[in-house]
Amino acid sequence: MRDRDRKPPFRRQGGKPFEKGRKSPGRPAWRDREASADGPAILYGWHTVSAALANPERHIRKLLVTENAARRLAEENIDTRVTPEIVRPNLIDQRLGPDAVHQGLLAEADPLPSPDIDTLAQQGIVLVLDQITDPHNVGAIMRSAAAFAVKAIVTTARHSPEATGVLAKSASGALELVPLVLVQNLARALTALNERGFLTVGLDSEGSEDLGKVELREPLALVLGAEGKGLRQLTRETCATVARLDMPGEIKSLNVSNAAVLALYIGASRLGLMG
Repeated sequence: MRDRDRKPPFRRQGGKPFEKGRKSPGRPAWRDREASADGPAILYGWHTVSAALANPERHIRKLLVTENAARRLAEENIDTRVTPEIVRPNLIDQRLGPDAVHQGLLAEADPLPSPDIDTLAQQGIVLVLDQITDPHNVGAIMRSAAAFAVKAIVTTARHSPEATGVLAKSASGALELVPLVLVQNLARALTALNERGFLTVGLDSEGSEDLGKVELREPLALVLGAEGKGLRQLTRETCATVARLDMPGEIKSLNVSNAAVLALYIGASRLGLMG
């Protein structure tokens, strides 16, 4: 760490703005067919970038900061690990678009490694995502997963959003805290979890019983389906049980990220993981 009174070295941005029409680079493991073998993850926003800087496993390639952000980094004694480039806010806007709330920070970083499903600890809770494609929802689920100390999130390498940009911002630093296990076939991954002693519980409005009444145990895998489509048929059939979330109001369904929070609260409470 730098001494609090010492200003980090900065240099001026000399590169060209991001070219219009060029695809944003992202985390390769989360890309679909057009994955780049070595494209960086794009991280922006204070919580997202500061968490990445604090993660020794995250290799930072480039860091763009505004003068205000540079001042805050120095005041909070945050080790940038690379020499940041001082830029005007509109240059970051050009890279991300005018609606991105970047707070003067943008980092290009190597993607984090994806653990193998066979290495997951047989304890606590993991989440399994069945083709949830909205990056805002996946980011929000990751943030909740970090809050509930979820051991990992299992998802498919295809038909999932990139772990970069909007998803990373929505996760608010959780990308650095919750391992992502990327699999080619979700049904086979669920079978592997079943064989390793996980209780796999799919969440679906047509589930046979309320999650709050299901006998839960560790290790627990909660399986969430995409909004609208829900769990795919093979996913449902591979889960040990399929449960619903009963609610007293007129609206009986929740946004998938909200459903994840409720399911995690029920699971963590029932397993004694809240204390």
